[in-house]
Order: sequence, then structure tokens, then C-alpha cells
Amino acid sequence: MGAAQPILKYTLAEYLAFEERSEAKHEYYAGEIYAMAGASPSHNRICFKLAGLLDRQLEGSSCVGYSADQKLWIESAQLNTYADLTIVCGHAQFHPDHPTLLTNPRVLFEVLSPSTMSYDRGEKWSFYQQLSSLTDYLLVWQDRPQLEHFSLQADGSWRYVRTVGLEQTVTIASIHSQLSLADVYSGIEFPPPKSPRPPIQIVSE
Repeated sequence: MGAAQPILKYTLAEYLAFEERSEAKHEYYAGEIYAMAGASPSHNRICFKLAGLLDRQLEGSSCVGYSADQKLWIESAQLNTYADLTIVCGHAQFHPDHPTLLTNPRVLFEVLSPSTMSYDRGEKWSFYQQLSSLTDYLLVWQDRPQLEHFSLQADGSWRYVRTVGLEQTVTIASIHSQLSLADVYSGIEFPPPKSPRPPIQIVSE
């Protein structure tokens, strides 16, 4: 689970009691507890922007959003984790014994950070695919205007689309939403692009 190290073997109930007392977030995976990395100011601002944009678009529909504090339970993986933003449509369902653990997200967002990028795009995404309710997974870059969108197709496969540029728009058909990248990244300052190699210096002899 990234660079974090397991603490001890715990029951789910013990983990939840521990998490309730903790100031930091942790994941629970098959009896082990893992610390989650903190977020940068840009990460938090993008999450705030996304939440505001989607909340306005979902108003009046059967879909509602949950913040990054919402626990997500994936029964088949015995995993409790957190997404940066969660959308549920219709009746929200929870673990029968632990009513804080949401089990039926339709759309999940992760804002990518250097420390979590490989996990969010790899192992965590493989866990998310075990959720039968999930139709869309969006990865939002914080150092450039770029969104990666996985959407579930009728044949059970996942369609991948990468959208780049502030002039672009991403459509999430399952919740009748459109996200303008200019709105998502409004007020965000991107770091200057890194040169792929040092410049050539011509030395006169």
C-alpha cells in the first residue's frame, strides 16, 4: 500500500475504533492498518473546486456527493479506504454492521499526488473495480490541467480517455455532469514544466 508499513493485525471493529481516535487517516486492508499520506494545498483546493462544481450540477437529481472523509468499504478485498470525492446515486448503502462504511459509490475521484500516484492508478484502481456499483473513476492531476477518465461500458470493459488543456471539458454521462477543466483548475498555479534534458552548451575553442 504505497510506502506505508503495516502496524498490526486488527479486526475491522478495532480498526474503526482506532480510526475514530486518530487525527490522521488510515486504510484497512485484510487486517492491517496503513497510514495515508497528507495532501498539498493545491490538492485540497482542487478537491474543494470539484465538490462545489459537482454539488451544483447534482442538485435536484438522485445523486449526492461525499467528501474525502467518507469511508469506503470493498467487501471482496476486505479494504476500507477513502476517495477524494465520492458520488452516490439513489439509496446509499452501508456495511450491515458498521454504518459509516459506504459500499455503493457510482463515481470516484482521486486528485493525484507524487506520493500516491502509482497506487491510485494501479492497486487502488484494481480494488475499486471490484465495486459493482462503480461506473466512473476520474484521476485529476494537480500539476497540470489533465484528467484521466475510466468509464464502464455495456460489455463490462473500461473505456479510458485522457483530457488535457484548460479549454477542454469532461463529460460524466452516468451522472449527467460536465466538468470544464478551466473551472476545475481556476486559481491553481502550475509549476513550470521540467526540461527533459539539460540544454546544450557550445564551448568555443
